[in-house]
Amino acid sequence: MRLIESLATTEPLADLFSDESVLEAMLGFEVGLARAQGRLGVIPQAAAQAIHAAARPEAFVSRELAREMLRAGTPGIPLVKALTERVRALDPAAAGFVHWGATSQDLTDTALALLLKRAQPLLAADHSRLDVALRRLADQHRDTVMLGRTLLQPAPPITFGLKAAGWMAAIRRGWARLTEVFTDVLIVQFGGSSGTLAALGEQGIDVGRALAEELGLGYPDAPWHTQRDRLAALVSACGIQTGSLGKMARDIALLTQGEVGEAAEPGGAGRGGSSTMPHKRNPIACAVTLAAAYRVPGLVASFLSAMVQEHERAVGGVQAELPTVAAVVQATGLAVASMAEAAETLAVDGARMRANIAATHGTIFAERAMMILGATLGRDVAHKILVEAAEKSIAEQRRLADVLGEMPEVSRHLAKDALRDLDSPEAYLGVAEAFRRRLISSTE
Repeated sequence: MRLIESLATTEPLADLFSDESVLEAMLGFEVGLARAQGRLGVIPQAAAQAIHAAARPEAFVSRELAREMLRAGTPGIPLVKALTERVRALDPAAAGFVHWGATSQDLTDTALALLLKRAQPLLAADHSRLDVALRRLADQHRDTVMLGRTLLQPAPPITFGLKAAGWMAAIRRGWARLTEVFTDVLIVQFGGSSGTLAALGEQGIDVGRALAEELGLGYPDAPWHTQRDRLAALVSACGIQTGSLGKMARDIALLTQGEVGEAAEPGGAGRGGSSTMPHKRNPIACAVTLAAAYRVPGLVASFLSAMVQEHERAVGGVQAELPTVAAVVQATGLAVASMAEAAETLAVDGARMRANIAATHGTIFAERAMMILGATLGRDVAHKILVEAAEKSIAEQRRLADVLGEMPEVSRHLAKDALRDLDSPEAYLGVAEAFRRRLISSTE
């Protein structure tokens, strides 16, 4: 992992999109093509074997290839040239069959598909960790009452279990989307110069199917050189998922504020500290997830703008895509891995949550009081009374129920003990538990 990417990816994903791994995927295409064509008799078997033997990643110098790729404007030309030279050294007759009937974009698009095929299980593993941890939090805290917060202000209570179930359901839906679009993008690209495979005559589809079989990829109805909708769907799904993860991270980060103190990420050596403030316990998993959520929307927009590609092969569109897709997938992977760590180790302070409810002196139950009074006085009159009572409660730091009990317009219509349990959070949760269960069951 490069230092500049240390806050932008995970180590497994950094390895996956490293020079060595990308080179391996590109050479994998060439080997797969040669083996497929050799099996079908399109090229000699001996040529296929020589190409396979020459295509060892360690025999290529990535830095030199990168320099030549920039000059060529495509990864394919320099790689094919270098591979051809290595094949020629082993078997001069076989050198002419390297990259037979293919075009540069066939190589780069299929290599990307191979990389994405390897990325999917990495993302799936961390999504599984996160799902298990969120389900545990949702169940464990089904009865843990806390402030609801609307427009960042105190509101009637909810449960932390409901909040965790909301995160879990959104992230489950996002992973279901990603799983579906991953299936669509894990396909071979093989169309030749203009997408007709004319160089292979009538054998084009047979070779394409054999190539897909060699590489363990799907075979599309036709080449997709300038039809980028499948990749766009993947990138967009990553954007949605990273947004959902970012929402979870934002909520947790706000709960960890010192003035709130309702949750905390794990601390420990090298985690969450400050270079100047020893007391700090910073929400690092939230920080890197939010950073990913900030970056990804722009990357998604960049990819979508590059979809407008010309005719059968485009100028600049594909060149824009490879680093964009790599960055999006890595950011998504970092976000899900970080939130998995946060959910697995999150410290939830139920006592502090209850204390924060109490600190409102019952003003968050003004809605409940208004509904009780409204049944007798009408909503408009009840609302006016509650505005006055809430203002007095806040100003005098007294229980809203006590203030209401002293108001003649209230005591005339309600029995003395009618508001006794007004500020009991358990008594004003509505169908929070039903919603929690629905969120869990609807996405299982």
